[in-house]
Amino acid sequence: MTDDFSGRVVVVTGGAAGLGRAHALAFGSRGAHVVLADIAEAGMAETRTLVENAGGTASCHRCDMASEDDINRFAAEVIGQHAAVDVLINNAGLHMGEIARGFFGLGMAKWQHFLAVNTLGPLLLAEALRPALASAKGLIINKSSMASYQPATAYGITKAALNVFTHAMAMQFASDEVRCVGIAPGLMETPAAKDGVPEENWQRLKAMQMVKRQGTAEDIANMAVFLASPEGSFINAQVLLCDGGNQMRGFRI
Repeated sequence: MTDDFSGRVVVVTGGAAGLGRAHALAFGSRGAHVVLADIAEAGMAETRTLVENAGGTASCHRCDMASEDDINRFAAEVIGQHAAVDVLINNAGLHMGEIARGFFGLGMAKWQHFLAVNTLGPLLLAEALRPALASAKGLIINKSSMASYQPATAYGITKAALNVFTHAMAMQFASDEVRCVGIAPGLMETPAAKDGVPEENWQRLKAMQMVKRQGTAEDIANMAVFLASPEGSFINAQVLLCDGGNQMRGFRI
């Protein structure tokens, strides 16, 4: 697999920690310039330092994916600095707390917020970055979830909707030779997941996996690197599960 991303620009939302940080390190350590976006500015700064320590470069931009104004401002900053964007990783999302505990009784405002961050934000950012993505004949990666295949929570529903958007975006961006794919992780070992998921759920879900080890953030980042490489260039309009062959989805109930 091609391991050199020198001279390429990779945008990672939710880059302050967890899967976003793993994506940033995976591409930055391979020579890409990583553009980080998040609302957690201290975490972003830590990620940038880690990327630089790994031999890469990075920039930090505060962006709230629930705000259309923030999204458009961020996209304008990126395009102002980079004529071409090779990879957009729509990683930012809400996945812990109330969004992961069913879906009744939430009310319109919460639903609109959850959908804004997890479903509509990725679409609006890709749309705003379209000129730079088209210039690079780039790749959009939407971060879905195993939970999208049996959506029993608001989280799963927002990710199921993102799956539909992924297919639709692939069709709409095809005229610019821009691909759009999704990655649907299982329960991966990140600090947020370790803090937010009870230990019994970790054991229960691992028992349902055909691969008997815990998935890591690096597993997801490695898949993204493959999809962005020439070896992955014929994959489009797909949402790819990376869950160790888990026999049940919709686990955040």
